[in-house]
Amino acid sequence: MRCEAADVMVVGVLAAAALAGWLYLAFAHGGFWRTGPGLPGAPEPDEWPEVAAVVPARDEAAVLPETLPTLLAQRYPGAFRVILVDDGSGDGTAETAAALGGGDPALTIVPGRERPEGWAGKVWAMAEGVRAAGEPDFLLFTDADIAYAPGTVEALVRAAVAGRRDLLSQMATLSTRTGWERVVVPAFVYFFAQLYPFRRVGRDGARTAAAAGGCMLVRRTVLAEAGGLARIRGALIDDVALGRLLKRAGGRCRLDLGRGVVSRRPYPRLADLWAMITRSAYHQLRYSPVLLAATVAGLLLLYAVPPAATIAGLIAGPAGEGGPALAAGALAWALMAATYVPMLRFYGLSPLRAPGLPLVALLYAAMTVDSARRHRAGRGGAWKGRTVSERTVPGRTLSGRHKSGAADASRTSLE
Repeated sequence: MRCEAADVMVVGVLAAAALAGWLYLAFAHGGFWRTGPGLPGAPEPDEWPEVAAVVPARDEAAVLPETLPTLLAQRYPGAFRVILVDDGSGDGTAETAAALGGGDPALTIVPGRERPEGWAGKVWAMAEGVRAAGEPDFLLFTDADIAYAPGTVEALVRAAVAGRRDLLSQMATLSTRTGWERVVVPAFVYFFAQLYPFRRVGRDGARTAAAAGGCMLVRRTVLAEAGGLARIRGALIDDVALGRLLKRAGGRCRLDLGRGVVSRRPYPRLADLWAMITRSAYHQLRYSPVLLAATVAGLLLLYAVPPAATIAGLIAGPAGEGGPALAAGALAWALMAATYVPMLRFYGLSPLRAPGLPLVALLYAAMTVDSARRHRAGRGGAWKGRTVSERTVPGRTLSGRHKSGAADASRTSLE
């Protein structure tokens, strides 16, 4: 009996710690759980700036028919062109893009040159696009799987000019057509926002900096003054690294969720989502076993302890020894679920899924551990035929200061 009472007491202490964490996250962490209104309305600028969209593309022939035409069809009032960088594709990406362009002078296809040592593949392709762009006022870095609703580029530029933003990024709406996508994707965005609260990203002077790689409108002169893409050449998580680079250089940033920017890349199987997350999760932890252990412990404390304490409290007796564990665990669980509901609604999913977030968090913990295992086995960072291991990532800490916390396990580039 004494042993059981001691066990319940330990669970109660852990539940109280979890509750303290959720009280902070819910009420003092930048309102990370609010999905927000998206881009603000803005007046027409006095003069429309020139914009060059840079699209790194490696083996994207299958998805380009759904995305590239949406960029070329933008009715932007100023000068606008699209530069697609064929990053060593073997599936006819360049030929597909040329056919889709149909001779449109707004489309330039650039064959990527050999990647220099020390550069991550995507960042080098982005740099090749910048080189070919000349001197536009803004660079729109976007991914080959991203589709744009009509008027989106104009709305981005209006907001950037009116708000004097040097980086304006929109997180693409990801696919939730399959069962596993509906389980994993909303949680991914939720965890991302928990790690990088959007309102803090947009606050001048705040240390939080991030971006979403699917759509990043960048003022070219500010990027050049910050040292250019060479400063983040080894970054596997290029979007967050770019956000940090610009904000540390004094750039004014904004990050939103938006429906005008949509990812067309499907993830029909759990294995597809698993591969996407494991390729960069351990990199985010700087290949540190200590940070890996801390992240897994944080996930267990914040997400597994509340439901476990709730159940343990019920079993031990709510009116007796189990009361404190039950109260703390249930309240922490309720706060967790409540903060998840807005993201579920954003993706058109039932709020009844919210109490199941602990199970999704455990899935992310398993993915993070597997990411470390893959890196140790020399198979880390595998993507588009390239494998990047811990030993070969040049400048692997260029993505900036690590922030520990439960959401670290989620950070990858699904967009």
